[in-house]
Amino acid sequence: MANPFLPLWEYIPDGEPRVFGDRVYIYGSHDNAGSDSFCDYKLKVWSAPVDDLNNWTCHGDIFHTRPDRDHPSDTDWTDNPLYAPDVVEKDGTYYLYCYILWNRGCVAVADKPEGPFRLLSQYKYDLPDNLVEEGAFVDPGVLVDDDGRVYIYCGFERSYMAELKDNMYEVIPESYKRDIILADKESEKGFFEACSIRKVGSTYYLIYSPNKGNRLEYMTSGSPSGPFSYRGTIIDNGINYPAGNNHGSICNINGQWYIFYHRMTNATITSRRACVERIEILPDGTIPQVEMTSLGFETSLNPYKITNADIACVLKGGCFVTEFDPFTRVITSIKSGCVIGYKYFDFGEDYSSETMEFAAKVNGSGCSATIKIFIDGEEGTEIGSCKIGSASGCYTSVVKNVTGRHSVFFQIEHNYEGWFVDWYKDRQLFELESFVFMK
Repeated sequence: MANPFLPLWEYIPDGEPRVFGDRVYIYGSHDNAGSDSFCDYKLKVWSAPVDDLNNWTCHGDIFHTRPDRDHPSDTDWTDNPLYAPDVVEKDGTYYLYCYILWNRGCVAVADKPEGPFRLLSQYKYDLPDNLVEEGAFVDPGVLVDDDGRVYIYCGFERSYMAELKDNMYEVIPESYKRDIILADKESEKGFFEACSIRKVGSTYYLIYSPNKGNRLEYMTSGSPSGPFSYRGTIIDNGINYPAGNNHGSICNINGQWYIFYHRMTNATITSRRACVERIEILPDGTIPQVEMTSLGFETSLNPYKITNADIACVLKGGCFVTEFDPFTRVITSIKSGCVIGYKYFDFGEDYSSETMEFAAKVNGSGCSATIKIFIDGEEGTEIGSCKIGSASGCYTSVVKNVTGRHSVFFQIEHNYEGWFVDWYKDRQLFELESFVFMK
């Protein structure tokens, strides 16, 4: 399954991946296409077999702060949006931790990882109210350690951690720690939000979003309570792509490590979709930074199958993904100078042909334009171009044959000269829905 790895109409940001039994589950917030606010009043969960990561199943809604057509509210003290949950298992019971905007968060329980979850309790703590107002318990990440002790990591602009009692919702007061991650707002490494904790061997990995940039950073420690040492960046979702926040975590699935994160759509930072990349954890504990790709769980994409335009991992020049309806998403606001990129396609080893065909399905905007097609980067090798007319439809061209594994980049130009050439620099030329290569 390519990125985004869930059905393209689904918006699950802030993903916390968890392997329970023979399935991997993704727990996250729930966004909506074209929304003007973060998150929703419900949480959903999807899962896939660990040996078939292209087969994701929706288990439906698992928790609500407002009633909907199928469910009552699970909270009687607030109806505010639900943010960034996490789920852990202890002694055969599954515990859902969530932040509720401007409210005390809560813990819910279930007998199965997919729920349904029922309210257990609000968080219980003996802490000054101002500490809570500062952002404690925002975006909780939870660890059940090997010895059965349970820790919660959280915060907004300042980071916090605490140990929980055996009831899983009450904080042990003397365990409370503040600023486990640097709180310097001027530092690119400083903490912003999105704590997520994992234990790999004997090392504790604390993943977070810094206060500058769109990255997921990580720190490590030999103890669940720190001190934590900064190690580096895992992924940056704002490199050559519409920038926004980031939130996610690492997960080992069948021996392969992944970083789960999200990307922006609809020209907003509030419509985010779940993505994933393969990573390595080296013998010294470091995680080399990985690039954003269109791959998802795949190792290569098939250029001879129709590619939905909205799995692009490079969008430069102001173009962006937008959704018209559950069936239709396009790259819109395509102007002269825009760059659209995909990583990576495997074209195979057909050396018998010198050429192949390229076809693009577009929504016309009454303009004449050209798609220049490159492999191996926007300044790589040009293999051809495709003229796009003023009307909606399919446009084709003959391009050079390609073999092997390559990224594919489209550079967009208008086809106008003369007095009014400047007028077309800022005009939408067309919208890209899909494309395919044919031999």
